[in-house]
Amino acid sequence: MKHIISALVENKPGVLAHVAGMFAARAFNIDSLVVGRTEDPDLSRMTIVVIGDDRVVEQVRKQLAKIVPVVKVQDFVGKPVVARDLMLIAISAPPEKRPEILALIEMFKGEVVDIGQKQLMAEVSGPEAKIEAFIEACKPYGIKSVARTGTIAMPRQAQEA
Repeated sequence: MKHIISALVENKPGVLAHVAGMFAARAFNIDSLVVGRTEDPDLSRMTIVVIGDDRVVEQVRKQLAKIVPVVKVQDFVGKPVVARDLMLIAISAPPEKRPEILALIEMFKGEVVDIGQKQLMAEVSGPEAKIEAFIEACKPYGIKSVARTGTIAMPRQAQEA
């Protein structure tokens, strides 16, 4: 099962290496890892996607919580979250194919961010399944390269009655 873990950490040098080292030392595989500053410049949020059963992920969560620069750890499994990926994709785009490629990008609510003579680059964001579907739809045109951020996530707020 896929688990999205959020770790609020001190924004200091070496924290990422420390966390990644903990995963490596315990043979936990990271499916995706994204780190960025928060609204507080002293803190960063690590969003870590791991695949494993509940017991393995509970072990990961407990080990993370023991690391000194880690302020708070949350496992979002079973909780309502907003999760998104961001991708840049370069697609082979000869002039005669561009209208259908542009229509495809629009259908997926993407954006063209660069156009060259033989290819174009699009930016697409959304749930991982949407990103994967867009990649599949682009394969017949020829994918030149792909860069992805990995998953970022935040819990949904409780709805007030």
